[in-house]
Amino acid sequence: MNIKRWIIIIINTLNICVVLFLSVTFYKEFSKVLDNRVLLQLNSIKTLKHIQLQKLINSEWQKINTAKTAQYNSPSFILPATKFDKKGIYDVTHLNPTKETSIVFINFIDGVRKIHLLDYNKVKNILLERTGMGVSGESYLVADDFRLRSQSRFYPKKIPYHIKAKTKGVLKGIKGNFNSGIFLDYRNISVYSAYQPINIGNLNWVILSEIDVDEVSKPLIAMRKKLIFITICIIVVSVFLSLFLTKIITQPIIEMKKRLMIMAKGNYNQNFEVNLESSKSLLAKPKEINEMFEALTSLKTALSGAVDFSVEVGNMNLTSDYSPKSTDDLLGKTLLKMREKLIDFRNKEQQLILNNKRLLVVRLEDERKKLARELHDGIGPFLTTLKFYIQNNIEKESHKKEIKSMIDTTIAEVRSMTNALMPSTLEDFGIGPTLKNYVETIQQSVAIKIEFDDASKGNISNELAINLFRIVQELINNTIKHSKANQIKITLSEFENFISLFYFDDGGGFNLEKINLGSGINNIRERVEIFNGTLDLNTENGTTIFEIEIPI
Repeated sequence: MNIKRWIIIIINTLNICVVLFLSVTFYKEFSKVLDNRVLLQLNSIKTLKHIQLQKLINSEWQKINTAKTAQYNSPSFILPATKFDKKGIYDVTHLNPTKETSIVFINFIDGVRKIHLLDYNKVKNILLERTGMGVSGESYLVADDFRLRSQSRFYPKKIPYHIKAKTKGVLKGIKGNFNSGIFLDYRNISVYSAYQPINIGNLNWVILSEIDVDEVSKPLIAMRKKLIFITICIIVVSVFLSLFLTKIITQPIIEMKKRLMIMAKGNYNQNFEVNLESSKSLLAKPKEINEMFEALTSLKTALSGAVDFSVEVGNMNLTSDYSPKSTDDLLGKTLLKMREKLIDFRNKEQQLILNNKRLLVVRLEDERKKLARELHDGIGPFLTTLKFYIQNNIEKESHKKEIKSMIDTTIAEVRSMTNALMPSTLEDFGIGPTLKNYVETIQQSVAIKIEFDDASKGNISNELAINLFRIVQELINNTIKHSKANQIKITLSEFENFISLFYFDDGGGFNLEKINLGSGINNIRERVEIFNGTLDLNTENGTTIFEIEIPI
């Protein structure tokens, strides 16, 4: 299906939907207003008749209750004295042989029961008054036995008592509720109804005012026919308008389609301006079309940027910059999330490498500690024993002196190796005294002047202390091996959250860009990284400065 047909279908569908929606909404609102108006009218009629009935019954009761000489209209049937032995108003229709509606007033004068039967015609006259109730409207009474107590205008020859009315309004009214609504009446016909309980004396009745739904719906049906006619007219007009509009819209869209096909093949170098001068388009100034192509140009730029960024991310250049074009740029957000996940993965990988290196260093130090302990506890005592043995068993003094000198040299070498592997003072006295002792030992064998300033407090872990000792060892060894330094300065400072190591020598420095860093400096850098520290190396002005900070 081509775009022209699509536009015709869309425009007409929208028009039809809008017209139908407005028509249905108007019809429903009108119907709702009409329902409310009718129910309000019925409620007013019901209330008026309720007041009239109440006034009638109360006035009759007042007459016989206040005047001792009042004339009583006694019923022709007998009321059992045992059931009606109290003063009040009663519904005795069920006792009347003719089943005519019977309301009696029982009074006691000087101990004698007096019975007065209310004239039913007075009640009937009130209820048969149909002003404002149309052709099918009526008001009627129903007792708690669900039988009518007033004449039905639809069944004038039927005795009310023989007509049962167990409707929704009657059921709710008997329970003491008063309201209005639309439901089936005693004829099983849908009606608008307003109902209210009547509780006077011993009466438990419901008064209802109703009118047929069919009568009220006549103006609605007429209006519905008019709305259908208007809807058909609007649809016909919209079809002709859609044909005209389609002719205006499709020509530039077809032109744009050709250019989009070129874009779909990956050619983003074409000019997106639409030339309609040579065509017979009805659009004099296709501003909107040009704006659409400007949007396509922006899309091309955005896609190119996203592709370039994805290439950088693919090459693990995770520091490359990219900004989404808007808050709705899903592609840009996805690429940024991908970069974040890759950064997180790389950080975890680096952390794993650091943990492995730290574990390797810890195991290496453990092996050194074991080896130092073996040298100290095994070979050391053996050499000492050998020294005493020679001293006590070799008689020739020249041989004894020479052998003792060799053994003393061996003992000193073993102690030096033990101290280099794991100084015993490190666990006993901490990093400060250990470095001081180590510097003093080195100072005895080299001509370089070594100054050590200890400002540590001894609050660091044993692992960190060993690590700092190895770093200083490596730094001093590098200076002795590779520089012509005359002076070394070492400062160890401990702060609240980190410990700082400052190392300086005047051995001439080196060019960081040209020199190939040996394993010594790389070992130092790795040891600093293992403990999440920072290393600042400065080799300018003929000096070498290491500034190391490691968190405690």
